[in-house]
Amino acid sequence: MAFDPAVLRDSFAVVERRADHVAKYFYAHLFTHNPGVRALFPEDMADQRDRLFAALTQLVLRLEHPEQLTSYLGALGRDHRKFEALEAHYPAVGASLVAALRHFSGQAWTNEVEKAWSEAYAVISQAMIDSAAAVGHDVPPWWNARVTERRRVASDAVVLTLAPDRPYPFTAGQYLSVCSARAARVWRPYSIANAPRTDGTLDIHVRRIQGGQLSGALVNDVTTGEWLRLGSPIGDAVLDRESRSPLLLVAGGTGWAQTRALLEQAAETPRPTTVFVGARSDADIHDLDWIRAMVDRHSWLEVVLAAPADGAGRKEATELMRAGLLDRGSWEGYDIHLSGPPDLVPSLVPLLLARRADPARVRHDPVPVPSETRPLTSSDWFLMRRDIPWINRTELGSG
Repeated sequence: MAFDPAVLRDSFAVVERRADHVAKYFYAHLFTHNPGVRALFPEDMADQRDRLFAALTQLVLRLEHPEQLTSYLGALGRDHRKFEALEAHYPAVGASLVAALRHFSGQAWTNEVEKAWSEAYAVISQAMIDSAAAVGHDVPPWWNARVTERRRVASDAVVLTLAPDRPYPFTAGQYLSVCSARAARVWRPYSIANAPRTDGTLDIHVRRIQGGQLSGALVNDVTTGEWLRLGSPIGDAVLDRESRSPLLLVAGGTGWAQTRALLEQAAETPRPTTVFVGARSDADIHDLDWIRAMVDRHSWLEVVLAAPADGAGRKEATELMRAGLLDRGSWEGYDIHLSGPPDLVPSLVPLLLARRADPARVRHDPVPVPSETRPLTSSDWFLMRRDIPWINRTELGSG
């Protein structure tokens, strides 16, 4: 590694408290000196500025772990193909990054610091360029997919069935990113809610998020026959096809989409399977009829619905699920898959480990660690590990 990680880490510590200003300066510099690049970004740049500092933070955290850094940069380079990023764009981005860091570092910026960042960016950008170039020519930067069915399952949620314009290879348990012309250049991740089908279609479950540009369009406006863009499948929280161990699947809220796909996959090679599904009430589980049909059809399957009485909240549903998992005693020898809101998975892992689950056999997508303190300034707001799945999931590396 040509650059000095300690120099970069110390330099980043100087500017991170001014993250808001650094990100704004970076994009202003980039667009001023490279006006043609502006068209590659969404109109509303607030979330995009989050993406910049999230990526920088992840890079700094991985500087002294080459294997994690390589994995992260590989995923980042492949993912940037859907943004239409070209090799020619990387020098411009590097120049604007150094300009922004220099501007807000004050007297802490030295020739040694600038050399370290320039060398680091050369390594980073080349790794991303090489990763993108290594993708086979038969793999498109995105797929176009037609909405063939739209099913409203709640006032704020829909299930969309999509038909990609070419074969879309994925494994149950992975997710994809979606973009719509109704929210141009805005990409968000959604779990694929089914195992691969012979007709090539796939489902996504979308819940409207307050203020969400894309989720609002998908839930309220997108109609059948409309076209969406899909990024490449991402994620390694998939079933071990060689394992015959008993299986535990735990889903909370919209995590049910990923769990349903895993359950469909498990049905192809049955083994004892227990599924915990958490929701605020039975009415909040829109696949309840399908679940009951699966239980009636398969003797190897047990499903536990952790849904409190109507009127209870999310906290009561989580406690009910925790109690059910504890009551079962030992989870030793199980393959375990967890999916749900960012605060659910971290709360369940210690519980399962205390019940003798093997940590190497507990799988889930990476999740942020929610902060217990409220941000005081715009800079603090940027530095919080917030519930922004499209930043924190495996598209930014699973290490």
